[in-house]
Amino acid sequence: MGRVFVAGSINMDVVATADRHPKVGETVAGRQVLYFPGGKGANQAVAASRLGAGTTLIGRLGRDSFGAELKAFLEEQGIDLGYVVETAEAHTGTAIITVAEADNTIVVVPGANGLVGAEDVEVVPLLKGDVAVSQFEIPLPTIAAFFGRAREAGAVTVLNPAPAQKMPGELLALVDILVLNETELGFLGGSELSDDDEAARIFDVARKLQARQDQTICVTLGKRGVLALAGREEITVPGRAVKAIDTTGAGDCFVGALAAQLADDVPLRAALTFANAAASISVQRMGAGPSMPTAAEVKAVLGAS
Repeated sequence: MGRVFVAGSINMDVVATADRHPKVGETVAGRQVLYFPGGKGANQAVAASRLGAGTTLIGRLGRDSFGAELKAFLEEQGIDLGYVVETAEAHTGTAIITVAEADNTIVVVPGANGLVGAEDVEVVPLLKGDVAVSQFEIPLPTIAAFFGRAREAGAVTVLNPAPAQKMPGELLALVDILVLNETELGFLGGSELSDDDEAARIFDVARKLQARQDQTICVTLGKRGVLALAGREEITVPGRAVKAIDTTGAGDCFVGALAAQLADDVPLRAALTFANAAASISVQRMGAGPSMPTAAEVKAVLGAS
């Protein structure tokens, strides 16, 4: 079994819950304030580790109270933190999240995540069979350096381009599996997509975005399931009907679960089905990092379906 290496952000999520989201310029009364370990990189690493993959996280924390709490939490998850650097140059990344009506709005303040550089990823011992994962909450040149090393080593590269921003074609070409939602696909593919779009249109936009013929583009559609364009093959994974409480981190759960399955050499279709089930469990719990399921929980859900 290969290892999962995640180069990415580590945040403290400050979550305010309310009955509804405020309009611009409006103040609404909240129900409670909660503090959860988060950051897309940390979330994905927690998901992979809880699902049984040997997992290493590469990133930066500030030397502050949030940093100390996050480090303790991540160590408890069995994640290798040997490549997480503590810095006094910036505060620990923070996300301000409002949860209302089972949906969320998020403002991310990068802090130390913005300092993750090529020097942080160039020393990571990637090997053939490993899976290298990243997202857009650290600098893009760092991701390119990380993926360049991964491909040289024969590792699989998985990119979650969120929060969405334009990326150079050179970076996209280094990606083996691109995992994104329909909004991000529309942004990167230059075509506006909505919840009502048929699978054929989503596949068409994905096909235009493909940088290589062997590249896989995986589109997560929430309760509608998952679509994946694997080279020329179209794969559909149906959604799962659950009562969502908090969707924060659901996409990260999917990415981490997919990476764990790929590191275990599971075929893509089965890996996508497993990751979709894992994400459906995570949305039924509050928080990002703490909501990630175990392998036993996912297998129980799949066994019951």
